[in-house]
Order: sequence, then C-alpha cells, then structure tokens
Amino acid sequence: MAYTLEYVPQAILDAMATSHMLGIFFRMDSDPALHIWMGVNDIPAGIDSLDEDGTVYLGGGRLLNVPTLEVLVNGQSGSVEFGISGIDPSTAQKVLDNLPDVRGKDIKIGFTTLDKYYQPMGPIIPLWTGTASHPTESSPAVAGGESPTTTISLAVVSGTNTRSRASQVLWSAPHQKALYPTDRFCDGTARLARGVAPAWPNY
Repeated sequence: MAYTLEYVPQAILDAMATSHMLGIFFRMDSDPALHIWMGVNDIPAGIDSLDEDGTVYLGGGRLLNVPTLEVLVNGQSGSVEFGISGIDPSTAQKVLDNLPDVRGKDIKIGFTTLDKYYQPMGPIIPLWTGTASHPTESSPAVAGGESPTTTISLAVVSGTNTRSRASQVLWSAPHQKALYPTDRFCDGTARLARGVAPAWPNY
C-alpha cells in the first residue's frame, strides 16, 4: 500500500487555486506563548503538535510588520525584525516592563486559508522557523500636532549561526576543534577534499 505525505492539505491547495483569503500567523514559544495573526479579530487556531489543545491567535491587524522571510542553507544565517507600530508610549512601556524572557525562544511563521467567515479552513501550516534574539523600541519623529508613538520590534535570527555559539560554516579540523578540542573527526578533511581515497579499516 502506498502512502503519501501531504504537507499542505488538499482542501487548502484547492482554495489557493481560486480566490481565497490567506491568514498569516506568528507563534513564539515564550512563557506564556505569544500567538498573533495578521487580522482584526481574535480567532481560534493552532499548529498541530504545538497547539494540541487549541489556542486563540490575537488579531494584530495591519500593525504587525512581516519582513521578507528566506530559508537559508549551507551554514548561512540571517536576521529579521517583527514589529508592532503605532503604540502610545505609556502602553509600550508597560509592554516592555512585563515582557517575558524571549532570547532563544522558538519562532514559527505559518499560514492557512480562511473561509468566508474569516475562520481557518485547517490547521496552521508552519513554513519558517527562527530563534528570538532581543526586543527593541523606537519612537519616530512627529511633526505639528501629531501624537508621539512607539514601535516595538523583535529581532529574530534563522540558520545555524548566532552570537552565542561558534560558527560551523566548514567541516574542517580547526572549526571542529574550536568546539571540541579532542575531537579528531575532521583531521582528514583537507586530504579527502583532494580526492584521496580513504583506507577504511577492516574488522
């Protein structure tokens, strides 16, 4: 019997082939977890295996800035920022004062299609994973009678490199020994890279 693994359910693929509404969801594995989606109302939704009991994603409206997200390979890493703008300074200060520890927390960005009642047609499909780094705040300049506002952003890194651990860009002896001084696993990398056939031991 043949089995097929469908990462994106067929019903969602069918909806995306025609006119549809797309919901984009942000999840941070903090304590408590933060759930936001790019919409107006709070809606029940969840990512399978992460939100097993279901949860409610808070509507971030158009205030939630979603940057261009890329899946990086070959030892590369990148950094993006997710931000909510237009917050009055007193509210922003309360948020920062009560912000839980975010450094190192897992970030998931996912999507699913929405029906005509703006409800998810299926579970959230996670497409991008990152690691939270640190929050930042900024206050854009105002002119005339405009009220001051604050933007709160969260820096998120993706890939294998962060400032808290050594880079693992190459499989070379110096890189390996920087992490594990007694490990000789990569001692023959330069020789093998020249096409030298290794002499495998016989047991």
